[in-house]
Amino acid sequence: MTRTRTRLSHTTPTTARTRHRAGAGLLLAGTLLTGCGAQPGDIPLSEIRAEAPTPTPTPAAEPAVADATAGVVGAAAATPTAPPAHNGLIAGRVFLDQDRLTSAIFAVTPDGKTRRQLTQPADQTRDDHPAWSPDGTTLAFDRTGGDSPGRIWTTATDGQNIHPLGSLCEAGAPDCLNETETMPAWSPDGKQLAFTRGWGTADPTSEQIQYSDLYLIAPDGTTAQRLTFLTNDTPYSGVVTDPAWSPDGKQLVFSYRTSATGQPANSRALYIVNADGTGLRRLTPWELRAGDRANWSPDGSRIVFTTYPAGPDNAPGGGIYTVHPDGTAVEALTPGPSDTTYGIASYSPDGTTIAFAQAPAGGTSELYTMRADGSGATRITDTTGHGESRPSWGTAQPPS
Repeated sequence: MTRTRTRLSHTTPTTARTRHRAGAGLLLAGTLLTGCGAQPGDIPLSEIRAEAPTPTPTPAAEPAVADATAGVVGAAAATPTAPPAHNGLIAGRVFLDQDRLTSAIFAVTPDGKTRRQLTQPADQTRDDHPAWSPDGTTLAFDRTGGDSPGRIWTTATDGQNIHPLGSLCEAGAPDCLNETETMPAWSPDGKQLAFTRGWGTADPTSEQIQYSDLYLIAPDGTTAQRLTFLTNDTPYSGVVTDPAWSPDGKQLVFSYRTSATGQPANSRALYIVNADGTGLRRLTPWELRAGDRANWSPDGSRIVFTTYPAGPDNAPGGGIYTVHPDGTAVEALTPGPSDTTYGIASYSPDGTTIAFAQAPAGGTSELYTMRADGSGATRITDTTGHGESRPSWGTAQPPS
């Protein structure tokens, strides 16, 4: 039987959209995507951003942190779910050259004793943002550089059966200029991948892409749906990246990084949106500068995330924090202020441990684990080379 793939195309008829309530995103469920959402006036940004700024939390004083929900729309406590028991392989990204133009995906056991490179990219090609499927049999990642502008690929646990998901866009479609599809994340039931899609012209000065939002797609590359519209009416205002699902599959947390023309300018925050596109709300205050991929604890009670100081990327001074899904009880897991640079953190499947990336001042990044309360940090990789980061902790067993 021939399978028909849902694509973005200039020949697809336009689908009408309806306005949801203030604070809600919009999902084009079960329809073909058209126009990439760039329809000015449909959903003003003011309707989908938290109404008021949130004060910077004080990690050591919980009463001061409790104000983190100010201006948050639709905040609700998580419903705990039973966590899985098996802690399998930790996937990550490793740079293969001094200039960091080429990177591959690897997997390491939690004790660091067994490590294997899973992808073999061409020179000046980056394999990045690994994400395990719920059953631990498949790893999704993105590949950019060379002949790939940014596409999602999958591979088996042993690095075999590697193949691209394919592009949503038809060649020559006017709404697919510079289109990229990156940063995949599996839904807990394994039936969908959330990902970041960017498209449009790039600002010649800042290289900021025109549009960026989250989409959903089936693992076979069909039934694509748009989930967020944060850049719909304000092109070049920022990038929407790094989705991660709640354990019950009802919500996603993601990062929004504003540009020089964004509101506020040159900042970062985490947002939460329901899996049907409604209930969009800001989770962290802009002042905290949370960014990159956050990760839900297996019981759904906390979200771990990383902060980044203002200035150039990879500058020291950030930290790793946790927060309740309703925005309360922000807690620091790493000491600060610090000259250490921290990267993405990921809970173990049983929720007792966190894998994270860390680089000393002037050094390269390696993977570590620590207890869920931030104690007992242990280094598990030692590349003595170009840096390992972006851990994704799954249930996969090492290949025999």
